[in-house]
Amino acid sequence: MDSVIITGSGTGIGRETAFCLARAGYEVYATVLTPDQAGEIEAEASRRGLGNLKAPLLDIRDREAVGSVVRQVHEETGGPFALVNNAGITLRGFFEDLEEEEIRNLFETNVFGTLNVTRAVIPYMREARRGRILIVTSIGGRIGSMGVNAYCSTKFAQEGFGESLYLELLPFGVHVVLIEPPIVKTERWSRNRRYGERVFDHGSPYSAWLEQAEALAQRMVESSPVTPVDVAQTILQALRARRPRLRYLLGRRARLVHAIRRYAPESLFDRFYFGEVIRLVTGKRPS
Repeated sequence: MDSVIITGSGTGIGRETAFCLARAGYEVYATVLTPDQAGEIEAEASRRGLGNLKAPLLDIRDREAVGSVVRQVHEETGGPFALVNNAGITLRGFFEDLEEEEIRNLFETNVFGTLNVTRAVIPYMREARRGRILIVTSIGGRIGSMGVNAYCSTKFAQEGFGESLYLELLPFGVHVVLIEPPIVKTERWSRNRRYGERVFDHGSPYSAWLEQAEALAQRMVESSPVTPVDVAQTILQALRARRPRLRYLLGRRARLVHAIRRYAPESLFDRFYFGEVIRLVTGKRPS
């Protein structure tokens, strides 16, 4: 039975992916941040009859903890077949209103945390000459947006890391896959919605724009047809594929916007897509 490590399994996409892969027969190590999350996911796994799911505690920023979990997987299963890098946090706000420490914390989790876990599993996969490393990025790692500058920056970084790592590891039989969801309604849009401390200060020239950007984003959340189950099924597809693609972009709206950017003249995309985003958020049309 192949083993899979999934980071950030306490909520949303990670949680659904853990149950999906366990049902598919993988030995799942669904890492979580807190004992409460571990107890909850293990109890639900037991209720569903999924004895092949464990929920070890892991903060992906802690390299020693990462090494301990990966060694556990190696000792118990002979080494991880796959890693699903899903753990991450958000930070909403316009760049000028964000503190440097807030941005550093975001990068420590989304970028360097992803690097920590990936670095730990590579030797096992390289030696076995097989394996899958999946990184859950975002359409926000392909196209930037207003009010999520720092978050998109981390997703662009994950995209560049994953694409380069794909080239480095493929000769060893290890496939790197980028999973690119659009907006998906999860706890990230409710209790885990994070803002910079100063982003709504009335003295900020961006505070009113952020309110508009958040209202626009919320409408997209409520109308999004893509669910955590859809993302989990895509991850399963990438694990089962004999030759998985480098990128899996989910959602008709995201694929349409990306296709327009790819095939339309850049000046037209900038004018009509970015221009429309600016108009909706600020009420102004760029000159």
